[in-house]
Formats: sequence, structure tokens, C-alpha cells
Amino acid sequence: MQAAQRTALERFLAQRADARAVRIDEARLLAGGAIQENWLLSATVTGGPLEGTLECVLRADAPSGVSASHSRAQEFALLQEVFHAGVTVPEPLWLGDTSVFGRDFFVMRKARGTAAAHRLMKEPTLGGDRERLTERIGEELARLHTLRPPLERLAFLPAPTPSPALKGVEEFRAFLDGHHTPFPALEWGLRWLEMHAPRTREWVLAHRDFRTGNYMVDEAGLTAVLDWEFAAWSDPLEDLGWFCARCWRFGQVDKEAGGIGSREALFRGYARVSGREPTREAVFYWEVYAHVRWAVIALQQGERHVSGQEPSLELALTAHVVPELELEILRMTGVGHA
Repeated sequence: MQAAQRTALERFLAQRADARAVRIDEARLLAGGAIQENWLLSATVTGGPLEGTLECVLRADAPSGVSASHSRAQEFALLQEVFHAGVTVPEPLWLGDTSVFGRDFFVMRKARGTAAAHRLMKEPTLGGDRERLTERIGEELARLHTLRPPLERLAFLPAPTPSPALKGVEEFRAFLDGHHTPFPALEWGLRWLEMHAPRTREWVLAHRDFRTGNYMVDEAGLTAVLDWEFAAWSDPLEDLGWFCARCWRFGQVDKEAGGIGSREALFRGYARVSGREPTREAVFYWEVYAHVRWAVIALQQGERHVSGQEPSLELALTAHVVPELELEILRMTGVGHA
């Protein structure tokens, strides 16, 4: 963080915290966050209701992004809405703009623990009892899905017409039609999604990127759900399909819920809070959808690097997951599913 940014940010924090002064003792760029930039801040607050040590995270626009990602102001509004609905998220504190940091940003409280998926895969005690953690995630999803339109704070979210599934198919096809390289397997997957699109009876607020790596845990269990930049009105089963999709199990394919637990535990937790029993058959469509959508996002990430907007080895490597996703799409939609 540049000195001028730090000074401007200290003034901003002091004003918002109603303090006499704020001194940033540590500002560290966090790993991960392929689309946005996250800074861990440790600050000393002098005066006001927050006097003492303030540990928080500044989330700012990256130099480039993907088209489906919300602005920071919109993501802040989403975080406020779900926080007040009782979903386990970091407390949203303050919204800032380019005049302070050079880019739009917001500040939220730091949550305990880690979101690192590789640690969750290698450290079986992290997150506490894994089946209980999986159930808890199902409960959190059900709590999130109690939010339904219209909500004044979320008026910027468009209606998913003609349906959440077909709206996605339309967007993915528009991107692939404009891409310089053909992807026949993805086109096959799109046609399958179009032919098997379910009817969504009621839209809910869906996270749309709820997977291992986007929630934090400590030794006892879940501490926060992160990254709300893709949230939208959608079918409630989209979140369950995304979480169960094989591409988000990080090699632990027998643990069908996010690579951490059983599908039964996830569904049990979801049913306990929502009163609705998800079925494997109904969620299957959204697992295919997850693979196609992730492939499109991965191509978009690769384009950010190739275009020169944001040279990044991580972005370049992300696009290389597409062949594996294509194989899985063909496997899921082949004989018996076409």
C-alpha cells in the first residue's frame, strides 16, 4: 500500500469511526481473491466508540474484472442485507470510493480462521467435526434463501427472466459466440442445459459462488461466508449444485459436499432450516450448470491476462481448467442423460 493511500485511509477510518485519530499499524495484501483485492488492516483507534485495536479487511476493485461481478457498492449492500438476515458473514463497516484509495472499496470486520481450501483438505481437524460443518453450511444456505424479492437495498439485482437457468444459458452462449476459439463440448453442455432447464417456482437470493475456499473456519467450525460479488436472484438449488459440483471438491471426490462432507449432511442442514428436502436428482441439473458456468468464468479470467489488462500467472493458469471441465460435462450429460 502506497504512503498516500495509507494516509488517506487513516483519515477516512477516523471520520467513519468517529475517532480523534486512526493509525494503520499493518496493511497486508491477502492471498487469493482472483477477482478482487483484499487488504488485512490492523489499526489503532484513538477516541470514539471503537477505541483500541481495530482489525478489519479492505476489499477493493482489482485492476480488471469479469462482467458478472458486482461493484463494491453493490457487494457492500449485499453484505449489509445478509448480515441483518442472520447469515454468518463479516460485519460490514464502511463504504469508500476512489477519492480515498484510488479505487472503490469497502471495509468489513476481520473474521477468525482461514478460507484456504488446501488447508481444509489436508487438516481434517480444521473446521471441527466435518459432518457438522457440512450441516451448518446447509443451514446457512437455507437462511440466505429466506431473502426474496423485492428488497429495496437490492433493487439493482435484475430479474432472472425467462428463468434463472435459461438466463444463464443465454449469457454463456453470448460469451462463447463472441469468443475467438470454438468450444464444442461447452456448446453441447449449453444445449443440454437448455433442453433440461427446470421451472423455478420462487426466486431467492443466491450466493452463486458458495464453495470451499469462499467461507472461513477456525478449529470449532464456520466463522464467515465471503465473496458476495456474484450474488443474484436465482433458483435455490443453484447454490446446492455449485457446492456439490465435482469441480469444487478439490480432489476429494467421495466427499460430495464441497470436498469436506457428505451430500446427506448438507441436505439435512438445509432441510432443517428451510423445511424443504432437496433431492439428488433435482440438484444434478445445477451441478452440470456449475461446470459450464465455471468453464465460462475460467475463460474470462484467462482473457484478463491475455488481453494485457492484468498480467497474472494465476489468471492464465485458471483458463487451463477448461478441458477438465469439458470432460466432466460430457461424462455427466452422455448416455443416460442426453
